[in-house]
Amino acid sequence: MAGRVGARSGDRTTTGRRLRALARAELALLGRNRGVVFTALTVPLLLPFSVRPAVDQLDLEKRGLSVGTTLLTAAVGFSFLFAVYTSLVNVYVARREELVLKRLRTGELSDAEILTGTALPAVGIGLAQALLLCAGCAVLLHTGAPRAPYLILPGLVAGYLVSAALAALTASFTRTVESGQVTALPMVFLSMIGSGLMIPTEVMPDGLASACELLPLSPAIRLVHGGWTGQLSAHDAFGALLTALAWAVLAVFAVGRWFRWEPRR
Repeated sequence: MAGRVGARSGDRTTTGRRLRALARAELALLGRNRGVVFTALTVPLLLPFSVRPAVDQLDLEKRGLSVGTTLLTAAVGFSFLFAVYTSLVNVYVARREELVLKRLRTGELSDAEILTGTALPAVGIGLAQALLLCAGCAVLLHTGAPRAPYLILPGLVAGYLVSAALAALTASFTRTVESGQVTALPMVFLSMIGSGLMIPTEVMPDGLASACELLPLSPAIRLVHGGWTGQLSAHDAFGALLTALAWAVLAVFAVGRWFRWEPRR
Protein backbone atom coordinates (compact mmCIF):
# COMPACT_ATOMS: atom_id res chain seq x y z
CA MET A 1 0.00 0.00 0.00
CA ALA A 2 2.74 2.43 0.99
CA GLY A 3 4.68 1.48 -2.14
CA ARG A 4 1.73 2.30 -4.40
CA VAL A 5 1.19 5.63 -2.65
CA GLY A 6 4.89 6.46 -3.05
CA ALA A 7 4.77 5.49 -6.73
CA ARG A 8 1.75 7.72 -7.37
CA SER A 9 3.46 10.60 -5.58
CA GLY A 10 6.59 10.04 -7.64
CA ASP A 11 4.55 10.01 -10.85
CA ARG A 12 2.92 13.32 -9.93
CA THR A 13 6.32 14.83 -9.14
CA THR A 14 7.78 13.59 -12.43
CA THR A 15 4.79 14.93 -14.35
CA GLY A 16 5.13 18.29 -12.64
CA ARG A 17 8.83 18.45 -13.50
CA ARG A 18 8.17 17.57 -17.14
CA LEU A 19 5.45 20.19 -17.41
CA ARG A 20 7.67 22.86 -15.84
CA ALA A 21 10.55 22.01 -18.17
CA LEU A 22 8.31 22.11 -21.23
CA ALA A 23 6.67 25.35 -20.09
CA ARG A 24 10.09 27.00 -19.62
CA ALA A 25 11.19 25.90 -23.09
CA GLU A 26 7.94 27.12 -24.61
CA LEU A 27 8.24 30.45 -22.85
CA ALA A 28 11.70 30.90 -24.35
CA LEU A 29 10.38 30.09 -27.83
CA LEU A 30 7.39 32.36 -27.33
CA GLY A 31 9.66 35.25 -26.43
CA ARG A 32 11.30 35.03 -29.84
CA ASN A 33 8.01 35.66 -31.65
CA ARG A 34 7.55 39.36 -31.03
CA GLY A 35 4.33 39.59 -33.02
CA VAL A 36 2.55 36.96 -30.91
CA VAL A 37 3.90 38.44 -27.68
CA PHE A 38 2.81 41.96 -28.68
CA THR A 39 -0.69 40.79 -29.56
CA ALA A 40 -1.06 38.72 -26.40
CA LEU A 41 0.16 41.52 -24.11
CA THR A 42 -1.35 44.66 -25.61
CA VAL A 43 -4.60 43.81 -27.39
CA PRO A 44 -6.53 42.76 -24.25
CA LEU A 45 -5.40 45.98 -22.56
CA LEU A 46 -6.31 48.32 -25.42
CA LEU A 47 -9.46 46.84 -26.99
CA PRO A 48 -11.82 47.45 -24.04
CA PHE A 49 -11.18 51.18 -24.22
CA SER A 50 -11.80 51.17 -27.98
CA VAL A 51 -15.38 49.99 -27.35
CA ARG A 52 -15.96 52.59 -24.63
CA PRO A 53 -17.89 54.97 -26.97
CA ALA A 54 -20.30 52.17 -27.93
CA VAL A 55 -20.78 51.15 -24.30
CA ASP A 56 -21.54 54.74 -23.33
CA GLN A 57 -24.48 54.72 -25.76
CA LEU A 58 -26.17 51.80 -24.00
CA ASP A 59 -28.69 52.28 -21.23
CA LEU A 60 -26.75 50.25 -18.71
CA GLU A 61 -28.15 51.72 -15.51
CA LYS A 62 -31.66 50.62 -16.45
CA ARG A 63 -30.44 47.02 -16.31
CA GLY A 64 -28.38 47.43 -13.17
CA LEU A 65 -25.06 47.58 -15.01
CA SER A 66 -22.22 50.08 -14.97
CA VAL A 67 -19.62 51.15 -17.51
CA GLY A 68 -16.80 50.03 -15.22
CA THR A 69 -17.95 46.44 -14.72
CA THR A 70 -18.93 46.15 -18.39
CA LEU A 71 -15.47 47.22 -19.56
CA LEU A 72 -13.76 45.04 -16.95
CA THR A 73 -15.69 41.99 -18.15
CA ALA A 74 -14.83 42.84 -21.76
CA ALA A 75 -11.15 43.17 -20.86
CA VAL A 76 -11.06 39.73 -19.26
CA GLY A 77 -12.90 38.29 -22.27
CA PHE A 78 -10.35 39.83 -24.64
CA SER A 79 -7.65 38.19 -22.52
CA PHE A 80 -9.32 34.81 -23.13
CA LEU A 81 -9.38 35.47 -26.87
CA PHE A 82 -6.04 37.09 -27.59
CA ALA A 83 -3.67 36.19 -24.76
CA VAL A 84 -4.66 32.52 -24.93
CA TYR A 85 -6.85 31.47 -27.86
CA THR A 86 -5.35 33.22 -30.90
CA SER A 87 -1.79 33.09 -29.59
CA LEU A 88 -2.04 29.35 -28.89
CA VAL A 89 -3.48 28.64 -32.34
CA ASN A 90 -0.28 30.10 -33.78
CA VAL A 91 1.92 28.32 -31.24
CA TYR A 92 0.42 24.86 -31.82
CA VAL A 93 0.60 25.23 -35.60
CA ALA A 94 4.17 26.54 -35.50
CA ARG A 95 5.38 23.75 -33.20
CA ARG A 96 3.67 21.14 -35.38
CA GLU A 97 5.11 22.47 -38.64
CA GLU A 98 8.58 22.70 -37.06
CA LEU A 99 8.25 19.01 -36.01
CA VAL A 100 8.62 20.00 -32.35
CA LEU A 101 5.42 18.19 -31.32
CA LYS A 102 6.44 15.07 -33.25
CA ARG A 103 9.83 14.95 -31.50
CA LEU A 104 8.26 15.49 -28.09
CA ARG A 105 6.00 12.49 -28.63
CA THR A 106 9.05 10.22 -28.96
CA GLY A 107 10.04 10.97 -25.35
CA GLU A 108 8.39 10.35 -22.00
CA LEU A 109 5.79 13.10 -22.30
CA SER A 110 2.20 12.04 -22.85
CA ASP A 111 0.02 13.80 -25.42
CA ALA A 112 -1.88 15.61 -22.67
CA GLU A 113 1.37 16.77 -21.08
CA ILE A 114 2.68 18.11 -24.40
CA LEU A 115 -0.45 20.14 -25.09
CA THR A 116 -0.73 21.33 -21.48
CA GLY A 117 2.92 22.29 -21.13
CA THR A 118 2.81 24.19 -24.43
CA ALA A 119 -0.24 26.12 -23.26
CA LEU A 120 1.04 27.03 -19.77
CA PRO A 121 3.00 30.21 -20.71
CA ALA A 122 0.03 31.68 -22.61
CA VAL A 123 -2.37 30.81 -19.81
CA GLY A 124 0.04 32.35 -17.28
CA ILE A 125 0.19 35.56 -19.33
CA GLY A 126 -3.59 35.62 -19.56
CA LEU A 127 -4.05 35.09 -15.83
CA ALA A 128 -1.54 37.83 -14.99
CA GLN A 129 -3.38 40.15 -17.37
CA ALA A 130 -6.72 39.36 -15.79
CA LEU A 131 -5.41 40.19 -12.32
CA LEU A 132 -3.83 43.40 -13.61
CA LEU A 133 -7.00 44.40 -15.43
CA CYS A 134 -9.18 43.75 -12.38
CA ALA A 135 -6.91 45.87 -10.20
CA GLY A 136 -6.63 48.62 -12.82
CA CYS A 137 -10.37 48.80 -13.47
CA ALA A 138 -11.09 48.87 -9.74
CA VAL A 139 -8.91 51.98 -9.45
CA LEU A 140 -9.50 53.77 -12.76
CA LEU A 141 -13.16 52.90 -13.41
CA HIS A 142 -14.25 52.78 -9.75
CA THR A 143 -15.73 49.29 -10.00
CA GLY A 144 -15.03 48.61 -6.35
CA ALA A 145 -14.38 45.18 -4.87
CA PRO A 146 -16.11 42.10 -6.33
CA ARG A 147 -19.37 41.27 -4.57
CA ALA A 148 -19.21 37.53 -5.26
CA PRO A 149 -15.48 36.78 -5.60
CA TYR A 150 -16.06 33.04 -5.34
CA LEU A 151 -17.46 33.14 -8.90
CA ILE A 152 -14.45 34.84 -10.46
CA LEU A 153 -11.94 32.00 -10.02
CA PRO A 154 -14.13 29.32 -11.68
CA GLY A 155 -14.91 31.85 -14.41
CA LEU A 156 -11.22 32.41 -15.12
CA VAL A 157 -10.43 28.69 -14.98
CA ALA A 158 -13.29 27.91 -17.35
CA GLY A 159 -12.32 30.70 -19.73
CA TYR A 160 -8.67 29.75 -20.02
CA LEU A 161 -9.36 26.00 -20.17
CA VAL A 162 -11.93 26.33 -22.97
CA SER A 163 -9.77 28.87 -24.83
CA ALA A 164 -6.72 26.58 -24.74
CA ALA A 165 -8.69 23.50 -25.78
CA LEU A 166 -10.40 25.33 -28.66
CA ALA A 167 -7.03 26.72 -29.75
CA ALA A 168 -5.68 23.17 -30.07
CA LEU A 169 -8.82 22.16 -31.99
CA THR A 170 -8.54 25.15 -34.34
CA ALA A 171 -4.87 24.36 -34.92
CA SER A 172 -5.90 20.89 -36.06
CA PHE A 173 -7.57 22.42 -39.13
CA THR A 174 -4.98 25.16 -39.75
CA ARG A 175 -2.30 24.50 -42.36
CA THR A 176 0.13 27.34 -41.66
CA VAL A 177 0.82 29.96 -39.01
CA GLU A 178 -0.30 32.65 -41.44
CA SER A 179 -3.65 30.96 -42.08
CA GLY A 180 -4.18 30.76 -38.32
CA GLN A 181 -5.18 34.41 -38.43
CA VAL A 182 -8.11 33.37 -40.64
CA THR A 183 -9.18 30.10 -38.99
CA ALA A 184 -9.35 31.82 -35.60
CA LEU A 185 -11.63 34.63 -36.82
CA PRO A 186 -15.02 32.83 -36.44
CA MET A 187 -14.40 32.15 -32.77
CA VAL A 188 -13.10 35.70 -32.21
CA PHE A 189 -16.03 37.39 -33.94
CA LEU A 190 -18.68 35.18 -32.34
CA SER A 191 -17.26 35.77 -28.88
CA MET A 192 -16.80 39.51 -29.31
CA ILE A 193 -20.34 40.02 -30.58
CA GLY A 194 -22.31 37.33 -28.77
CA SER A 195 -20.54 36.56 -25.49
CA GLY A 196 -20.92 39.98 -23.90
CA LEU A 197 -17.58 41.56 -24.76
CA MET A 198 -18.82 44.39 -26.97
CA ILE A 199 -22.54 44.22 -26.18
CA PRO A 200 -23.67 42.92 -22.77
CA THR A 201 -26.14 40.08 -23.14
CA GLU A 202 -28.38 41.89 -20.64
CA VAL A 203 -29.27 44.49 -23.29
CA MET A 204 -30.05 41.88 -25.97
CA PRO A 205 -33.55 40.54 -26.69
CA ASP A 206 -34.32 37.57 -24.46
CA GLY A 207 -34.27 34.97 -27.24
CA LEU A 208 -30.98 36.20 -28.67
CA ALA A 209 -29.43 36.47 -25.21
CA SER A 210 -30.42 32.87 -24.40
CA ALA A 211 -28.77 31.65 -27.60
CA CYS A 212 -25.62 33.70 -27.01
CA GLU A 213 -25.27 32.29 -23.51
CA LEU A 214 -24.50 28.91 -25.11
CA LEU A 215 -21.40 30.18 -26.97
CA PRO A 216 -18.08 28.70 -25.78
CA LEU A 217 -16.80 31.67 -23.75
CA SER A 218 -20.17 33.02 -22.61
CA PRO A 219 -20.32 30.94 -19.38
CA ALA A 220 -16.88 32.11 -18.25
CA ILE A 221 -17.68 35.74 -19.01
CA ARG A 222 -21.00 35.48 -17.18
CA LEU A 223 -19.26 34.08 -14.11
CA VAL A 224 -16.63 36.82 -14.10
CA HIS A 225 -19.25 39.54 -14.56
CA GLY A 226 -21.55 37.98 -11.96
CA GLY A 227 -18.67 37.67 -9.54
CA TRP A 228 -18.00 41.39 -9.79
CA THR A 229 -21.60 42.62 -9.70
CA GLY A 230 -23.12 39.95 -7.45
CA GLN A 231 -26.16 39.83 -9.75
CA LEU A 232 -25.84 36.19 -10.85
CA SER A 233 -28.21 33.86 -9.01
CA ALA A 234 -27.12 30.47 -7.75
CA HIS A 235 -29.26 28.79 -10.42
CA ASP A 236 -27.71 30.84 -13.24
CA ALA A 237 -24.20 30.35 -11.86
CA PHE A 238 -24.72 26.58 -11.74
CA GLY A 239 -26.04 26.63 -15.29
CA ALA A 240 -23.03 28.62 -16.47
CA LEU A 241 -20.67 26.17 -14.79
CA LEU A 242 -22.41 23.20 -16.43
CA THR A 243 -22.27 24.87 -19.86
CA ALA A 244 -18.58 25.68 -19.41
CA LEU A 245 -17.88 22.09 -18.33
CA ALA A 246 -19.77 20.75 -21.35
CA TRP A 247 -17.72 22.92 -23.72
CA ALA A 248 -14.47 21.89 -22.02
CA VAL A 249 -15.30 18.16 -22.25
CA LEU A 250 -16.43 18.51 -25.87
CA ALA A 251 -13.32 20.46 -26.86
CA VAL A 252 -10.94 18.04 -25.11
CA PHE A 253 -12.67 15.08 -26.77
CA ALA A 254 -12.44 16.75 -30.19
CA VAL A 255 -8.74 17.51 -29.67
CA GLY A 256 -8.07 13.89 -28.74
CA ARG A 257 -9.93 12.77 -31.86
CA TRP A 258 -8.68 15.23 -34.50
CA PHE A 259 -5.51 16.95 -33.34
CA ARG A 260 -2.71 16.55 -35.89
CA TRP A 261 0.82 15.98 -34.61
CA GLU A 262 2.60 16.07 -37.95
CA PRO A 263 2.71 18.81 -40.61
CA ARG A 264 -0.30 19.06 -42.90
CA ARG A 265 0.52 18.34 -46.53
